[in-house]
Amino acid sequence: MKIGELEISMPAVQAALSGYSDLAMRRVARAHGAKFCFNEVVVDRLVMIKGRAQKRILEIPEDDHPIGGQIMGTEPEVFGAAADQMVAAGYDLIDINFGCPVNKVMGRCRGGYHLSQPDVACAIVKSTLDAVAGRVPVTVKMRRGLDDSAQSERNFFEILDRAFEAGIDGVTVHGRTVAQKYVGPSRWDFLTKVKRHLGDRTMLGSGDLFSASDVVEMMERTGVDGVTLARGCIGNPFLFAQTAAALAGREIEPPDLATQRAAIAMHWETARQVYGDKLGIRRTRTHAIKYAKIYGAEAESVRDAFVQVRNEADLFEVLDRFYCPVPA
Repeated sequence: MKIGELEISMPAVQAALSGYSDLAMRRVARAHGAKFCFNEVVVDRLVMIKGRAQKRILEIPEDDHPIGGQIMGTEPEVFGAAADQMVAAGYDLIDINFGCPVNKVMGRCRGGYHLSQPDVACAIVKSTLDAVAGRVPVTVKMRRGLDDSAQSERNFFEILDRAFEAGIDGVTVHGRTVAQKYVGPSRWDFLTKVKRHLGDRTMLGSGDLFSASDVVEMMERTGVDGVTLARGCIGNPFLFAQTAAALAGREIEPPDLATQRAAIAMHWETARQVYGDKLGIRRTRTHAIKYAKIYGAEAESVRDAFVQVRNEADLFEVLDRFYCPVPA
């Protein structure tokens, strides 16, 4: 898959996930087959304010490439300034968030709110493109509209067309509306409609991708060039290697307990380096709880055990209890 001049060797990338896709999650994902990862979505103003948040956004280790930076905000000029800083810091792609449906985000006129105001959305696109000045690809993340009204669909296509005319390199489209949030099915038929409209311009699909077979089905049914894996890869970094296998027609292999344990332990090691022990264990616990869903018959017991984790000793007690390899 190619986005602008950026070539990605597998057409399934890790999405920008608020509260999740930090360095620890990205490092584990890459260890299990992810070829491109997004950082967490960042508010443009935080990129400009010196402090811990800015440092975490702008410090990118050598092993964390290629990486995308997704920005949300309100004012076009601030988008541009943030994008400039992120490219200077080493981001390989800048993505503009016009899709987040969270109430707090909408209330601050960010994310999916911009789908209701094409002129402002396009001013944001122009400001970002001007600031990036061709140094890296620029893309846009959209939902299929604010709601299911005809006007929302007209706004969607107006923003889409004007964004490509301005010079963006690709778009990711989620098949739900902003009003839907995450309730109800993602409409893949809308993705088909958009891809036909775009022709050979790069489009990624998003929504209801929880298995490798889901990825294959979306790509075959809609014609999208690639996909972003979001909720489906939280607690399941193995989805990337499984997707690569499915796309190549190979057998999909589920991770054994030793592999799952190693992934959780790797997550903790990076999280403690980034956040320190106290915050690091909280961030790791959030992910470990999600890992429990793929455990098997005792998934509920494993989840409950991870919920009780408060420190490193607790974490490894759970790993020793549930994830020790079964003796031959």
